[in-house]
Amino acid sequence: MRSEAAAVPVPLAARRRFKWNSSLVIGGAIVLLMVFAAVFAPLLTPYDPIKLDIRGRFQAPSTIHWFGTDQYGRDVFTRVLYGARYDLLIAVLAVALAAGVGTPLGMLAGYFRGWTDVVIMRVMDLLLAFPNILLAMTLAAVLGPSLNNAILAVAIVGIAGYARIAYGATMAASTEVYVEAARALGAPHHRLLLTAILPAILAPIVIRGTLGMGFTILLAAGLGFIGLGAQPPTPEWGAMINEGRNQVILGRWWTSVFPGLAIVSLVTGFNLLGDGLRDALDPRTR
Repeated sequence: MRSEAAAVPVPLAARRRFKWNSSLVIGGAIVLLMVFAAVFAPLLTPYDPIKLDIRGRFQAPSTIHWFGTDQYGRDVFTRVLYGARYDLLIAVLAVALAAGVGTPLGMLAGYFRGWTDVVIMRVMDLLLAFPNILLAMTLAAVLGPSLNNAILAVAIVGIAGYARIAYGATMAASTEVYVEAARALGAPHHRLLLTAILPAILAPIVIRGTLGMGFTILLAAGLGFIGLGAQPPTPEWGAMINEGRNQVILGRWWTSVFPGLAIVSLVTGFNLLGDGLRDALDPRTR
């Protein structure tokens, strides 16, 4: 049995891990469904997400308006579909910025050590000392309420997490035999970092990024809910919940419930996708 398992080619083994990973499949399906809805929103609904229709306000869910209409007569289903564009945009850009800044900083600290390590990682510790939501709120308030500033605030909050992961992974990779051999042959530092160490630490960074998507969406929705994120009439899910929160008490539950369900679905999808990638890529779980 052991000899048969050892004879399985590595690419085939990797494909099997991805194929039979239920979390990866379900999470990927949810995320792809949301991406499909965001990209093809104009084809999936005939309504305008911003255009007002005061005479059609507060219509309950029906075959005409699947998710009902809000206080301005706008179709909630349409706004949820278009809102997926903004929340996915926030997640992708914020995670890309956080990883793009945090990963190189962590690599530099883990590779050069010494004062480079002390300066960079103490700054990261300072960022980690504040609660994420409090730091994001403070940054968004200082920068001003807007979608772009919300993305920047969420990205800054996430930098320290990627730096810590890259720092630890770089320290471990720096002691590998192939890195020591390349260093002994006179390879310059930038080549070692880019061609030897970076590929070795990509897996945990990718896993962190996928899992961080869900948290980023929640954080951005929280900023939108308190008025520090995307501004009306932008159909961002957090802002939509805020606009309809007073209507829930009056029985017009659909104005906030459906955007909330969209957030829950997308966050769940990214969490399942991240768990599946961790199981497939992390050698410690095999």
